[in-house]
Formats: sequence, C-alpha cells, structure tokens
Amino acid sequence: MHTQSLNLLGQLTQVKEVRSARVSSWDQDGRNQDYWMIPAGGSVVLGDMEGPGSINHIWMTSFCRRVHGPSVMNPEWGGNIAPVNEIHNALGVTWESADPAWYRKVLIRMTWDDESHPSVLVPYGDFFCIGHSMPGNFASLPFTVSVKPEEQFKFGGVASVNCYLPMPFNKRAKIEIINENDVPFGLYFHIDYELYKQPLGDDTAYFHAQWRRENPCDGWGPNLQVNTPEVNQVANLDGEGNYVILEAEGKGHYIGCNLSVTHFQGSWWGEGDDMIFIDGEKLPSIVGTGAEDYFNHAWGMQKNAFPFHGSIVHESDVPGYQVSYRFHITDPVHFSESLKVTIEHGHANHLSDDWSSTAYWYQTLPSKPFGILPVEERIQRMPQFPSPGPLKPAALNEEMEESFRLAAERMDGYAKGREEQVQIKTDRVSWHSEGNIMQSKSVRDSFLSK
Repeated sequence: MHTQSLNLLGQLTQVKEVRSARVSSWDQDGRNQDYWMIPAGGSVVLGDMEGPGSINHIWMTSFCRRVHGPSVMNPEWGGNIAPVNEIHNALGVTWESADPAWYRKVLIRMTWDDESHPSVLVPYGDFFCIGHSMPGNFASLPFTVSVKPEEQFKFGGVASVNCYLPMPFNKRAKIEIINENDVPFGLYFHIDYELYKQPLGDDTAYFHAQWRRENPCDGWGPNLQVNTPEVNQVANLDGEGNYVILEAEGKGHYIGCNLSVTHFQGSWWGEGDDMIFIDGEKLPSIVGTGAEDYFNHAWGMQKNAFPFHGSIVHESDVPGYQVSYRFHITDPVHFSESLKVTIEHGHANHLSDDWSSTAYWYQTLPSKPFGILPVEERIQRMPQFPSPGPLKPAALNEEMEESFRLAAERMDGYAKGREEQVQIKTDRVSWHSEGNIMQSKSVRDSFLSK
C-alpha cells in the first residue's frame, strides 16, 4: 500500500499500465505543412479515439486573415513555408488583416461515448478563455494563453492556447472544429491522451462546457448609477432575472467559468452577487457578496492571473472590456439532481451590459442537450471608427485610371493563385483527419493486444 501524502505531482512516482498517444495537425506527408486549413463553412474531425481513455492536454494555435488587396509576392512562394505573415501593411508588400471575430465564428465540439449530442459546444476563443475575441496573456492551472505584445488585446490577434483539464471517455472521444466563418482559417493542434485496459467506473464524471450570452442583459435601471441609494434599496433574494452561467441536470460538480463583460455605463459593472441553486432549491443556498468577490478579487478587479482566479482583460487595458475567470478546482460545487449558477448584472440586475460566459463542469452521462447562439449573435461588440461621410468626386487623369486598372488586374491574378493554394491545403484536411482516426485505432489495438 502506498503511504505517500497527497501531492499534486505524486502520480509521477508510480508506474501505470497506460498507453500515451496524440492526434495532431502534423504533416502526414513528412514535410513542414503542419497545420490544417479549415474551409469556410466546413467542419473537420480532429480526432475520434476509442476508449477507455482520457484526454489530458490540448494545445492549439490558429490564424484567420482577410485579404484586402494583392500582395507583391507570388502566393505559390508561400505554399511550402510556415504561414507567418507579419509584414506591416504600411510597407506595401501585403494588404490584409486578421478577421476580428473569428474566435467567435469557429466552434469546438466534443462528444463522449454513445451520446447523440455534444458535451462541449463553445466558440473556440471562449473555450480557452479568450473573451471578446481579444487574447491576453494569462496562466491558470487548467488554461493558459500566450500572446505576443503586438497581438495582445487585439481583436482576432493570434495566440497559443492550452487546456489541461482531464476529459475521460469510456467508449469514444470525438473532437470536432466547425468553421462558421465565410473565410478559411489555419489550425495547428495537439490533443494528448492516454488509454487504459480496464473500463472506467460507473461513477465517472465526464467533462462539459457550455457558452451563453445576453446582449444586452435585461436591466431595469441602466440609467441609474451603480452603488447609489436608489439602486441599493431594491431587494433580490430569489435571483429572478440574474444572468445564468449554467443550468445542468444530473449528478456532478461545477468547476468554474470565464466571464466577458462589455460595460456601457462608464461606472462599475460588477456589483451583483453570485447565487447558486442546488438540486432544485427555490432560494439559493450559496450566495456571494459581489462579482469581484466571486472572482476572488476585492474593491473592483485587479490586473493579475492566479492558478484559480484572475483577470485576463482588465478595464484599464481596454476601456469598457473585462474578461475574468474563477475555477473551483479545490472547491467544486456538487449537485445530485440539478444545478443553476447565476450572477446579478449590477445590484438586483439593474444594468444592461453585454455578458457572455463559458461554464465548465463534470457530470455522469447522459447529460441534458444544449445548443448555441447562431454565429451572427455571437460576434462581440467592437468600437467603430466614424465614417468620413460622402466623398467629393475626384477627376481622374489617365495615369490615375491606369492605376485602378492595374490594381484590379493584379488582384485578379493574386486572388486566383491564393485560392489555388488554399484549395490544396483544404483538400488535404479530410485524409489527414482520416489518418488521425486510423492512427488512434492502430495505437489502441496494439496496446490492448499486449
């Protein structure tokens, strides 16, 4: 019998009969095109693994660009190199930009065992705590995001993301990406998992994640200032009208969320209390003292990122925007029949801000099906530059007219060449996906035969 004390790294001292494995976007031709180009409106299976087993790590990085004009470089030249294009548009070499909302237009979907519906259905960015499609550097225990300074707090900025939450499966784990954008995007990924010879127990809790949004929340007094006597004298004991982070049925435990807020009043968005209802209770048995307190801050939100709580985007970084997280890793909220996790949007729900959240929890199967808002209702609010208004008609001389003609001609040729390169890459995705599935099957068969 082991007498080792409880230690987060204690399992490293024990040998186990486990087979480690991975599915990834590696170039199965053996070259260096180690990403998948997911076509516009398309979906792809990243991995479909037979169990019993458990995913223990996911790493991804992606890019999604919109082309506004032709590059001076032949698109074929970039066909066999890494897709890194950091040339500033001001230099005239390229004219393109990141799609500012692609993190919300792409979905990650995970389905366990024989379930007919997914247990995870979340926008790609929000799953990894990238709220508002705006990445910020942070490190928590279950999630990390790493982003270069010039890409941080930029809509659609590129970043590296990690998830370390365990995701067990008994019969099958199917991981999919759904691109609901009108342009393709490139995806690098690793999904690291392990296989077991014995089935998981009936008490196994399966990983779930769900995204929600209210845009705006239904506030009764957004024209009344936060924290004034007129607002604070209103009572809310039953949570009526609260923002709902999660409603689940079954048996399991809630392990936390990330919350993205766009605040409009110019005051303070987080004066509302968290209220959690367990197993159908009419009044919440878990009640907090303010949104910043739920996220383990105080006196407003601070710019920090700790293992279990923190702020990824702070209002001092981008005025009016906030992204915070709270993970109940050591203090999960258990439920036997149902759970409802809510929080007031302003005291007694008087504010009408834009809130969105991703809830994470574990529960036994089957779980209650849930959907997601259509893509046009997921896109974050973004500041708009004022229009210059009607432009004065300009008289063009022959050289000016020739410039427009040459630009259109060059764009036609560039667009055709670029589309051909994109098509080459999207054509590879289906057989690379099938290759991942076959590799997983081969690894499992070899492991179980020993």
